[in-house]
Amino acid sequence: MNQELLRKLKLEAGGSFFEHVNSDIQEKFAELIVNECLTICENFGDKGMDGHYCADEIKKHFGVEE
Repeated sequence: MNQELLRKLKLEAGGSFFEHVNSDIQEKFAELIVNECLTICENFGDKGMDGHYCADEIKKHFGVEE
């Protein structure tokens, strides 16, 4: 896993990478990870690949609403 990206996302969610975090911050961290996945899939779709299908499936799996 990309530790620098994980650290950046955790800091963006409001917590330090090495500290114990409460459930609100953990939930925000998970949301940021899901958004990263969606962006990756959509970028593939923009290149003519079927990335938008990937994004739709991730949204459905995690219950993410637009």
